[in-house]
Amino acid sequence: MSQRIKTAISGSLPKPAWLAEPEKLWAPWQLQGEALEQAKADAMRLAVDDQLRAGITVIGDGEQTRQHFVTTFIEHLGGVDFVNRKTVRIRNRYDADVPVVIDKVVRTKSVFVEDAKRLRKLTKGPIKFTLPGPMTMIDTLFDDYYKSREKLAWAFAEILNQEALELAAAGIDVVQFDEPAFNVFFDEVRDWGVKTLERAAQGLSCKSAVHICYGYGIEANIKWKQGLGEEWRQYEHVFPLLANSTIDQVSLECQNSRVPMELIAMLKGKDVMVGAIDVATSTVETPEQVADVLRRALKYVDVKHIHGCTNCGLVTLPRDIAAAKLQALAAGADLLSKELGLD
Repeated sequence: MSQRIKTAISGSLPKPAWLAEPEKLWAPWQLQGEALEQAKADAMRLAVDDQLRAGITVIGDGEQTRQHFVTTFIEHLGGVDFVNRKTVRIRNRYDADVPVVIDKVVRTKSVFVEDAKRLRKLTKGPIKFTLPGPMTMIDTLFDDYYKSREKLAWAFAEILNQEALELAAAGIDVVQFDEPAFNVFFDEVRDWGVKTLERAAQGLSCKSAVHICYGYGIEANIKWKQGLGEEWRQYEHVFPLLANSTIDQVSLECQNSRVPMELIAMLKGKDVMVGAIDVATSTVETPEQVADVLRRALKYVDVKHIHGCTNCGLVTLPRDIAAAKLQALAAGADLLSKELGLD
């Protein structure tokens, strides 16, 4: 008898109001110094507890120690100026003030390894840790040194690989690279995007994953989606490349999206993390709605390769809504597992 359908979050969970301003990207910290470090540890413990109580099976840290899924990693690297920022267009959708690459980028010390060790102590079950992908990193800053998106992506890929290897050594079971930029820059994905992603995951003793979504539930992303037409076929450019890659798992957006489910048939042989929770609405899915999305995915992917997941991070939602959505995700996966007679 096959194992029950696994569930996971794609990355972030809302932060408590005493840690950072709620429902906001790049929210400033409410504390500083030792008090901030303690608060981050406490928030991670709460995030893990929320997942365990909901019945989620692959546990993440909820990205409680990061202001942002990309820039917090870059903050710890040399060669990047965070003081004299420049405004750039992110993913061709919205403007943001971002740091500037002024010299060779270097990683002088571990970035998230202590967080990973703390996460490992909070549960005996499988754990996942997220990192930004090379292409999404270069799209979230201004390059005033390499003068080449590809050269900078390769530099970041090597740095990410150093970090990922240390995360695996700390007991992480899945290292996930977030690459929303894969849904935008198709030529670059084909020419070097997947190759730099593979470099970032090279030599990992644990599973490697890539998360490709249509963005957080913020206004700029919602407007962008409204202009994508009746069918969202962006994944069609990327999935065949990933199917032939060394990456083990692919995380994608399905719930309330216009992605044709048959596209995931292109990911033959990979684990597919099916986004069954919409992060752009406060309406909580029913377990039946979650089960329905996963059931439709089963037409194209073997059940042993199906994982239930969120479409994207939940950081912009109220905490009670996010907790209820986690419960719906786990309950929906259990519902389908029982229906299929899985242990």
